[in-house]
Amino acid sequence: MLLRLLFVLLIALNIAVAAWLLLDDTGAHAVDPADKGVPALKLLAEAPAAATTTPAPATSTAPKATPAPAATTALAKITPPAAPAPAPPKPEPTPPPVATAPTSPHRSYRCLAVGPFNNQVDLRSARSALASRTVRSRQRQEQTTESHGWRVYLPAQSTREQAIAQAKRLEAKGIKDYFVVSAQGEMQNSVALGLFHDPSNARKRRDEVVAAGFPARMSERTETTPVWWLDVVVPDEGNTDIRRSIRTPGVTARTTGCF
Repeated sequence: MLLRLLFVLLIALNIAVAAWLLLDDTGAHAVDPADKGVPALKLLAEAPAAATTTPAPATSTAPKATPAPAATTALAKITPPAAPAPAPPKPEPTPPPVATAPTSPHRSYRCLAVGPFNNQVDLRSARSALASRTVRSRQRQEQTTESHGWRVYLPAQSTREQAIAQAKRLEAKGIKDYFVVSAQGEMQNSVALGLFHDPSNARKRRDEVVAAGFPARMSERTETTPVWWLDVVVPDEGNTDIRRSIRTPGVTARTTGCF
């Protein structure tokens, strides 16, 4: 009977140990005291004594002067450097003056117009040849009307057929040397009766055709062309030398206004 009881107790003890071991494995693990997330345990004796009273901070009614920052004071004493003066603008280059001989107040001068020149080549040649005799000079261009003869004609008709019919009537009257103008312009469909350098010959031809019963007319044939002049200033005693130095045909020297 006693042995049976001891056997039962031994079995119960084994069951209790097994249960304790089983519960210890499945329960919560012990906390690592080195874990940073867990506050350390302190004994009550290690805690500081709680202060019973807290003294109130002392207050003062008088305002305290706020000292200026040292950096601000230092900046206030620094004088900024003066801005550099702007550089003066560079003067524009002056074109070289035209070389002219100086005039003397004790001498008298005369201005001449030399020309006309039909082209600038003859003008430049004359200017170079006269440069040593002139005080100053200038060139200028003008438009001139030149005569290229005189023409005799019958007025233009409305159509070419009318102009040809008029020419046949001239031939019937014994008037030869004519032609009908077909080129476009103010003379188109007119009957040309001749071009003459001498105006007296032109008038003679016109009178002949008028006497035959036709309204012949006479007009000067002109053309506008450019010409060039050379104006010079010379001393009075050099006027004769200028005129003698001109070698271009048709070019003369005449007095003109000074410049």
